[in-house]
Amino acid sequence: MPDPRGEGGAATGDRSGLVRLADEVGVEKYALENFSAMRVWNPETLFRLRNGVSDKIGMNLDPSHLIWMGADPIASARALGPAIHHWHGKDTRIERGRADVDGLLELREVTDVANRTWNYVAVGAGRDPQWWKEVFSVVRMMGYNGWVSLEMEDFTMSTEAGIQSSIDALQATISR
Repeated sequence: MPDPRGEGGAATGDRSGLVRLADEVGVEKYALENFSAMRVWNPETLFRLRNGVSDKIGMNLDPSHLIWMGADPIASARALGPAIHHWHGKDTRIERGRADVDGLLELREVTDVANRTWNYVAVGAGRDPQWWKEVFSVVRMMGYNGWVSLEMEDFTMSTEAGIQSSIDALQATISR
């Protein structure tokens, strides 16, 4: 994989590579999604990259990934502060009984919902509305006031039902 800092790999004042290209075309921010098996999956790995490259790099905070990795998305949002550049309205449910026995390292296909230890679910089907109210409040306190992208990957219901359920849950929890 090429070094994200540009040619030569030195994190110096030289704004080369992707950051230089972003500057040339007017990109103000990058938002990297926190996902396992990637270089950035939590606040520590984001700040390692950000501190070595540019504060243009921030996180697309996806609480669903942090939940199944065992992290607290609210604590992560506090740690990220102004490095939150985008975020997803997406939930995860830890499947009681299965996760207690097998843990959270899940290798089954996401469509095998009956046998997984955790599943992506419609907003509100994993965490309750009070939790979502808190996460919205904390993300806002940390300075993010942009869009929330709804991601629908709940295979326990139709796409239409999952989208509507998530929209209803998000609208009930967003401070206006």
